[in-house]
Amino acid sequence: MTRQPLHRRRPLTVLSLLLVVLAMALGPTPSSAAGTDWWDPTARPAPDSRINVTGEPFKGTGPQGEVRGFVDAHNHIMANEAFGGRLICGKPFSEAGIADALKDCPEHYPDGSLAIFDFITNGGDGRHDPDGWPTFADWPAHDSLTHQQNYYAWVERAWRGGQRVLVNDLVTNGVICSVYPFKDRSCDEMTSIRLQAKLTYDMQDYVDAMYGGPGKGWFRIVTDSAQARDVIEQGKLAVVLGVETSEPFGCKQVLDIAQCDKDDIDAGLDELYDLGVRSMFLCHKFDNALCGVRFDEGTLGTAINVGQFLSTGTFWQTEKCTGPQHDNPIGGASAPNAEKELPAGVDVPEYDEDAQCNKRGLTDLGEHAVRGLMERGMMLEIDHMSVKATGRALDLFEAESYPGVISSHSWMDLNWTERVYRLGGFIAQYMHGSEQFGAEAERTKALRDKYDVGYGYGTDMNGVGGWPAPRGADTSDPVRYPFRSADGTAVLDRQTTGQRTWDINTDGAAHYGLVPDWIEDIRLVAGQGVVDDLFRGAESYLGTWGASERHEAAVNLAKDAPATASSSESNPFTSYAPGRAVDGKGDTRWASDWSDDQWLRVDLGTTRTVGRVTLDWERAFAKSYRVEVSADGTNWRSVWSTTAGDGGLDTALFSGVPARYVRVHGLERGTDWGYSLYEMGVHSR
Repeated sequence: MTRQPLHRRRPLTVLSLLLVVLAMALGPTPSSAAGTDWWDPTARPAPDSRINVTGEPFKGTGPQGEVRGFVDAHNHIMANEAFGGRLICGKPFSEAGIADALKDCPEHYPDGSLAIFDFITNGGDGRHDPDGWPTFADWPAHDSLTHQQNYYAWVERAWRGGQRVLVNDLVTNGVICSVYPFKDRSCDEMTSIRLQAKLTYDMQDYVDAMYGGPGKGWFRIVTDSAQARDVIEQGKLAVVLGVETSEPFGCKQVLDIAQCDKDDIDAGLDELYDLGVRSMFLCHKFDNALCGVRFDEGTLGTAINVGQFLSTGTFWQTEKCTGPQHDNPIGGASAPNAEKELPAGVDVPEYDEDAQCNKRGLTDLGEHAVRGLMERGMMLEIDHMSVKATGRALDLFEAESYPGVISSHSWMDLNWTERVYRLGGFIAQYMHGSEQFGAEAERTKALRDKYDVGYGYGTDMNGVGGWPAPRGADTSDPVRYPFRSADGTAVLDRQTTGQRTWDINTDGAAHYGLVPDWIEDIRLVAGQGVVDDLFRGAESYLGTWGASERHEAAVNLAKDAPATASSSESNPFTSYAPGRAVDGKGDTRWASDWSDDQWLRVDLGTTRTVGRVTLDWERAFAKSYRVEVSADGTNWRSVWSTTAGDGGLDTALFSGVPARYVRVHGLERGTDWGYSLYEMGVHSR
């Protein structure tokens, strides 16, 4: 049964009640008032982190009825429960209090000597002071990849600083779990995803308890765009559940053999939807039964390629790219700690420098999953998908005019940006340093203006990625504390937790509470215009989500309509007649004679408005062709054309025109064969 997070009631534990009573007896912590303001809790646990923000969070909508606020399109609040439960140390909340939540993994004591993943990912020997609360001598830090960065009070500070949407990607990786020596639970990915979803709802209950009961807190899990708008209009934080995992629904592959089927995918999508998940990745880090991945680079890329072999029995396979898009170069960097896990005599292969594309694209099962997302009004995350897989996914979305595509943290080929915007999708940039973030924002500014969209960021905190380093207190334009939030309603001072006070100038983006400070740094370095675009992010994100929910598949006017052609290839075993391209079946096709000037015509039976034609080419595709329309079948005019066809699934979009007859007219073949179409679709929009 689908959970209703905004109305979910759950009894407080005895421990929670004791904490509430204790907090009330001792009075509010320095970061909270007496509970007279709606944004301050009546019973924050004591002791606890400070928020160091004053002022009422903004409510309501803008002059055009639009919601306002920043969007973090990619975060991992519950990643401490992933990878076997001992790779990310510390919790985002604990009913036993902050000392229990913000403590290191047991094996990191006394000096971090066994913090294996630290020195694998960050170099050095991994040694660090393991104590969190109350000293925080070494963590969280911008370059500490295995310690909790999403403590609830730090997320609260980001909300108070103007953030209004947070996508919590439930994340794990079964292979990393299996090879990491420290774990305290199963490595099954879906088991971890279920647990992380439950704990996100528990965190909502935890915050609610501070504010007087169910529905009263600022941390609101939402399951549709209208609900999200309502939450943001109240001035609260809309939390969206996503999934980023390597083997969703158990869809791994072993020696290129899928370990799942369509029924597994359908059941998995239904389960995720019932958990409240509304966006997801189909592949992440390793090729799976759904799609090939976008490679990682350098030493990390080599280590992940080893994991790819351990998971699937095959290393990444590359080919020359066919267009301007390309995957990340793998390179030949050594990763000895990972390579020693390979069987004797097995080595990571070398790769040609001019072959940067993954051979593996979107599989048939992957296409089934994409269509399943569309049927449920869910959004597809295309970051981490190979160029080949991304291109096909975008083809499918364009053929259906489906807007639900998200690039949340700079992991797609940047040449796809306009294609995403044209569909109605949403783009966020990874939480780079302010100079790099500003430069990339400027590069894509003209496209945001053209499509009138806002912008987002993807912090990827708890995602083992690394975060902006400090620019230094001696820089010419440091963040000066206290400063005002982007909307002007809040004043933020340096953030203090326990005995530690963080400063973005000298500490960098060490934890989630410093997101507002990082945005202020962007304002100083990159300008107010970038911040303004980010502040429009909430409206744009919800625009993409809402349009996905409202989408209805358009009627295919060409299905089973009379079709004729200039020629049809003769074959004694099967038919390639024109009608095979309009029968609604993906495994039949029309094929022409082997010469250039050929056409396929469909009679719609009566004059209809036509504005979109989809063409699913077999290997024998057209390099140059036109889409033509006619009222009488004799006098034709071209409404769309290309000289750069590359096969696959093409969508011709044009202003709606009245027509009874629609014709695709091949002018130049892309191969030595003729022209061949699995399906031709004709739509009004």
